[in-house]
Amino acid sequence: MATPATSQLPSGPTRRAVTLAGLGGIGALLLAACGGTGAGSSGDAALDVDPASFKGQKLSALLITSHQGAADWLKAEYKKLRGVDVDLTIVPYDEIGSTLQLDQQSGANKFDVAAPWYVSLGDLADAGAIKDLTSWIDADKAQIKPEDFIPSIYDPYSLIDGKRYGLPFDGDTHVLFYNKTILKRHGITTPPATWDEYVAISKKITDAEEDKGVYGNAVFGQKSPLILGASYANRLAGFGGSFLDESGKPALTSAAAVAAAENLVASVATAFPTAAETDFGVGNGAWFRGKVAFIENWTDLGVGSQLNADSTVKDQWGVVTLPVGGSNTTPRASLVAGFSWVIAGGTEKEALARDFIRFATNTETNSALLVSDPPSGIDPNRKSSLESAAYTKQYPELQKVNTTTLSGALAWPQVKGATRAAEVLTDELAKLIAGQGGTAAEALGRVQSEWEKILG
Repeated sequence: MATPATSQLPSGPTRRAVTLAGLGGIGALLLAACGGTGAGSSGDAALDVDPASFKGQKLSALLITSHQGAADWLKAEYKKLRGVDVDLTIVPYDEIGSTLQLDQQSGANKFDVAAPWYVSLGDLADAGAIKDLTSWIDADKAQIKPEDFIPSIYDPYSLIDGKRYGLPFDGDTHVLFYNKTILKRHGITTPPATWDEYVAISKKITDAEEDKGVYGNAVFGQKSPLILGASYANRLAGFGGSFLDESGKPALTSAAAVAAAENLVASVATAFPTAAETDFGVGNGAWFRGKVAFIENWTDLGVGSQLNADSTVKDQWGVVTLPVGGSNTTPRASLVAGFSWVIAGGTEKEALARDFIRFATNTETNSALLVSDPPSGIDPNRKSSLESAAYTKQYPELQKVNTTTLSGALAWPQVKGATRAAEVLTDELAKLIAGQGGTAAEALGRVQSEWEKILG
């Protein structure tokens, strides 16, 4: 097990492990991890560039709003490490891919690096908006350590048609959080193991406490692939389905796919209102105020539940793997909204960009971001950070459920056309939960037909 930078920091009696300011002490370890500038440094192994030459340069980075905390941390720490100013551009999570592609296709070439949704990599690569990193990763594997990335996310978050276009940054899998206090009020001693149990318990709580503003569950239902699409993907994984079959063809008319959509509709019926307007900000707000018993969310919600000033659920929550359904009895992670660092196709600072994303994805950085205060919004990307002493000690429940990402996780398609395919699915799901899309089978039949046209 690699020794993370955070294990060098003092730990107090509370779970407020470290502050962003306090993490400045990891600079020396990050320097070693990224290739030092002192005597004995070999510089950039792939480009034969001395990292000391980066001092005084600027780098432009594009990230999403929920990565603002992590972006600020990376900016500060990379400045200490290399003397480089990182110019941050922050955009909504559903605009990052189009923003990067437009920047590159227009010739503006403002951005050097970006951290888009992994599903968009195939379209970005096809448009020439991001660079092929295969040769560099192979040449620099001693420092990048690709074998350390969590196996089930490394290929989906980087590999397109046999070539690597990115490095995993934010693992971003969903798990099921539950409010112990609410469950106790209703005599419920264990969280649901199946999606049917989840709906039944949610209904029981909503029926009893809706007049008090308390609901059985919050469902991310806003019409976005990363929000509503994530809620469906969680159920698709639980029922043992897949987006594509073993031959790579769309598989959205399978029994598991239909059952997942039916359960989503049933879940919405008991949810915090209004599901169609619930994004992660609204859902998280309801959770922090103690207004919902269950919420499917990224694992870093546990960090926020303990550390956020507006959280009323500190020490009152639990977390388990996502429920199962149908004939499937094995919990399975869903790679709902993972993000990868990429290098913009038109950048003239490729050596600097490589050095930065190597730093931004290494063990020491990921380990520090996992336990940062305020929370960074980052989930594990590496086996070593997932198993780090600090993460295991401070958030053992999160560490345990995150181990489900090590094998068998459900990934979205990442090939050319995947972005559009995700939008088509989300459009039909939005109609379905609004009662306008006919039956689940009819809605998914339309999606299947469109996916066959888009993905082949």
